[in-house]
Amino acid sequence: MAPSFTARIQWFLLRALGFLIGLVGRAALVLTGPKFASKTPRPVTEPLLLLSGMQLAKLIRQRKVKCTDVVQAYINRIKDVNPMINGIVKCRFEEAMKEAHAVDQKLAERQEDEASLEKKWPFLGVPFTVKEAFQLQGMPNSSGLMNRRDAISKTDAAVVALLKEAGAIPLGITNCSELCMWYESSNKIYGRSNNPYDLQHTVGGSSGGEGCTLAAACSVIGVGSDIGGSIRMPAFFNGIFGHKPSPGVVPNKGQFPLAVGVQELFQCTGPMCRYAEDLTPMLKVMAGPGIKRLKLDAKVHLKDLKFYWMEHDGGSFLMSKVDQDLILAQKKVVVHLETILGASVQHIKLKKMKYSFQLWTAMMSAKGHDGKEPLKFVDLLGDHGKHVTPLWELIKWCLGLSVYTIPSIGLALLEEKFKYNNEKYQKFKAVEESLRKELVEMLGDDGVFLYPSHPTVAPKHHVPLTRPFNFAYTGT
Repeated sequence: MAPSFTARIQWFLLRALGFLIGLVGRAALVLTGPKFASKTPRPVTEPLLLLSGMQLAKLIRQRKVKCTDVVQAYINRIKDVNPMINGIVKCRFEEAMKEAHAVDQKLAERQEDEASLEKKWPFLGVPFTVKEAFQLQGMPNSSGLMNRRDAISKTDAAVVALLKEAGAIPLGITNCSELCMWYESSNKIYGRSNNPYDLQHTVGGSSGGEGCTLAAACSVIGVGSDIGGSIRMPAFFNGIFGHKPSPGVVPNKGQFPLAVGVQELFQCTGPMCRYAEDLTPMLKVMAGPGIKRLKLDAKVHLKDLKFYWMEHDGGSFLMSKVDQDLILAQKKVVVHLETILGASVQHIKLKKMKYSFQLWTAMMSAKGHDGKEPLKFVDLLGDHGKHVTPLWELIKWCLGLSVYTIPSIGLALLEEKFKYNNEKYQKFKAVEESLRKELVEMLGDDGVFLYPSHPTVAPKHHVPLTRPFNFAYTGT
């Protein structure tokens, strides 16, 4: 599986070109960076914003805190901070306050005990936000695509409906990359989201608006989706918690674009939150009937688990080297597990991991078990109507006339370039199956694999254009 000499030369030239683009990009950042480049959001002073979703729900059920006070606190924070980070792109404050009043009235009129209320509405009165790619009734559902700027959701996505049924109150929708296929959350409709820890840095993508909104205390729990790192990268870049569940556990229905074919095995809807203790309760609600496939209530002792760790992909020439700070941080985790918990931790080398990009690309372009062809990105750009010519859009973009972002145009141009012929596809499929078998046998049902979410910390805006393949750390 070693790359040919010609392939190495091609990728060397691409990396050299990427370096030059990086210089231009950094210069552009200096000239066109955020207006608030020297600022960061003010620290949180409202105590209600420092509580987890579970803590808020408990206080509301116990009638110690009014739901209206909680929702108003988040509205105030959004008004103060969101102009800097541009995480929430459409709010529903008036509706949220009406729903909060209804919760307070319900609790005033009913005499149900706390346990009964928790069973019926585990997230009663808890504010949440939703990635714009998901349907939230009355809200836009464009996925950042200009052709869909007038698309308004008439119903709720499956997971949104489940969270509402659990008592949660949506505050609004959050930004994403165009068609959810890039790891910077920026598009022609809503603009670019900024990292609350440094506005000159990216929030990740495609659920980056959700990531920065949670990190900035503008929301406490949220809905994201992940087909190649779209939950995991924003969680890492913004210092929050996110989980990509096993395929099929959480319903994907009600988002755009919706994957078909083999892509369905990669696209997963999952929870994102500021506090780790909210992950499991969120997953229980969002999974609906799919929760039967999991054993979330089984007691687990960390010291009895098998831990494996790997600090990088083994040396792919497509991706950046892993930052030393990240390697040191991972080693600290290993030392903690071994010395404090007494757990077994084994350092491993999975040689096939360095083909992550090729494996992800091959699987994403494969037909489904039902014979369905995967969605073509260029067709999605035209929303299955308008014909889009990527090369012409590139020319228009250079003139400032295209309605598409440069990552989307680039992906459309490369779509055919990285479409493997049957021979190459079968080769990478065999590698993928071998790697999958190796991982399953190693982990069993009591193994944990520690691996970087990304080779670098959150990069500055535009830099991902010079490191387009780094997402592959979350692609496999």
